[in-house]
Amino acid sequence: MAGRINDDDVKTVRDAVPIDAVVSEYLQLRPGGGGNLKGLCPFHDEKSPSFHVSPSKGLFHCFGCQEGGDTLAFVMKMEHLSFSEAVERLAAQAGVTLRYEQGGYSPGRQQGERTRLIEAHRAAARFYAERLASPEAEIGRAFLAERGFDQAAAEHFGVGYAPVGWDHLVRYLRGAGFTDRELLLAGLAQDGRRGPIDRFRGRLIWPIRDITGEVVGFGARKLRDDDNGPKYLNTPETPIYKKSQVLYGIDLAKRDIANSNRAVVVEGYTDVMACHLAGITTAIATCGTAFGGEHVKILRRLLLDSSTAHSAGEVVFTFDGDAAGQKAALRAFEDDQKFAAHTFVAVSPGGMDPCELRIAQGDQAVKELIESRTPLFEFAIQSIVASHNMDTAEGRSAALEHAAPIVAQIKDAAIQHEYAVRLAGLVGIQDTGFVVRRIGQLARWNRGRAQQRPTARPSAPAAEPARSAAPGPALNLRNPAHAGERELLKLALQFPELVAPAFDAYGEDEFTAPPYALVRRAVLDAGGVVSADDDYLARVREAAPDDALRVLINELSVEPLQVSRRKQREVDGYAGLRLVEVRLAAVNRRIQQLESDARRAEAQSGNTRAAEVRQELWTLEQYRTALRERGVEALYSA
Repeated sequence: MAGRINDDDVKTVRDAVPIDAVVSEYLQLRPGGGGNLKGLCPFHDEKSPSFHVSPSKGLFHCFGCQEGGDTLAFVMKMEHLSFSEAVERLAAQAGVTLRYEQGGYSPGRQQGERTRLIEAHRAAARFYAERLASPEAEIGRAFLAERGFDQAAAEHFGVGYAPVGWDHLVRYLRGAGFTDRELLLAGLAQDGRRGPIDRFRGRLIWPIRDITGEVVGFGARKLRDDDNGPKYLNTPETPIYKKSQVLYGIDLAKRDIANSNRAVVVEGYTDVMACHLAGITTAIATCGTAFGGEHVKILRRLLLDSSTAHSAGEVVFTFDGDAAGQKAALRAFEDDQKFAAHTFVAVSPGGMDPCELRIAQGDQAVKELIESRTPLFEFAIQSIVASHNMDTAEGRSAALEHAAPIVAQIKDAAIQHEYAVRLAGLVGIQDTGFVVRRIGQLARWNRGRAQQRPTARPSAPAAEPARSAAPGPALNLRNPAHAGERELLKLALQFPELVAPAFDAYGEDEFTAPPYALVRRAVLDAGGVVSADDDYLARVREAAPDDALRVLINELSVEPLQVSRRKQREVDGYAGLRLVEVRLAAVNRRIQQLESDARRAEAQSGNTRAAEVRQELWTLEQYRTALRERGVEALYSA
């Protein structure tokens, strides 16, 4: 049985890797106010950023889908790792040596399955890269040289070579301590007559990395005529490799994609290499599959592809100029409406891909290809029109009927109208109004069908209310009646020193929303605000009775205060106001209750309690006056 990771080491790992650095590996973050950062949530589709990260607290929280937690929780959710695997992954990144209880440090035995598969791929990548220098790999080096890639380029992209023999890699990885089961599960080996054999043999190898830079699979190119396999052979689907969720080159391109607000989608490994070497360092490619919805999500997060963004990004697709390339472009159009970014197509006049273009005309030609991009809408429409005979009335009518639904899909009404007018010109129809009306009719039908089938493809906003409401009671915690309580709890979690020690004297009954009363209890059980230290928030979350309350605590720990925090004294004053507001509301409620008790007692002859109630009522009224006149000072002199 695997040993438990030492608690002190877990804390060291949490502290060693800043949460914003980890999250930034997956999505672009921008200032979100109050020292927080925000971006598009990686856990659900959304049009505007609701995913917040608090570097100072080491927490993230999405106000749309309610996912949240610390650095380890983020890695676990993103990579589908166990707790131990997430710790091990971040420990390796931070250079922290972990100690395992119940048997000491034994990484080969203790590590989780996913971690083992990642390490097997890492070792395989080294093996292949080293073999590229072998005499047998001359055919692979010649292939690269013919395409303009020297040794430095091969090293930059980690290109390697798989020997011709049956089990070179298998024997190498066995010697490194990996089991046959792990090699088969990783897709590095396949069953042979006498045991596992290498999946890739006699081929040029490209390591496929995930967005964090870990090798999760390989692409292998055929080099010899006697190889009866496909031209390109990729890693099969494995626990760590899903071809619909990986983009070749994303680890190298992600920073420049975020900085330039542009991504260039090409068709193959050599095209990615050619683009990067030509200075187009935002190029990426799919791995043996068409560009699809999961790829869109990856790019949207890197582009911060928000409908509320100040400037829309660009996604440029490059395709061969042949029929297959045009078909691929039209497939890409189907995903266009998932982007807020502007989408374009770049097709070389000679029908060459970026790699061929670089060989024939040099780096500048590759740059000019990308800059000469055509809007995807226009390319799709022109491709459809070009496939019909415009010299006949029947051809023009067919072209209109095929192209009109494409234009009707355009969500922006102004752009839709512009392309409707352009389509009329392309098909030679003088009655532009007829074309505009026809497309408008199709657009209305599309909207009507979407409204009639709400469950066919549910959108994130439609699902959010149910998800948001599920964890807690049927109570609107953002009701203005609870605003003061919410703000005070945010202060107690985010700035405990500003409300200490007064907050610790507040009772649960001073928080009228039951979930807020439970948060108050969790703070008390964690030692109160006076005990706040580096582990304070962790203790508060641990004190929560269930996951629903932990979600709320995480939300309050990340949500910005409703005040400008440019000056510390503003926050100090704000803390005092909220302390007084919540206490004053509690005093008013108690006064109303006592007044009712006093009237009932006085109405009953012989009831001696009326005088006691009136005395308590008088004391509270004096306290209320002090709170109104002296503010926070009254809290410490009561």
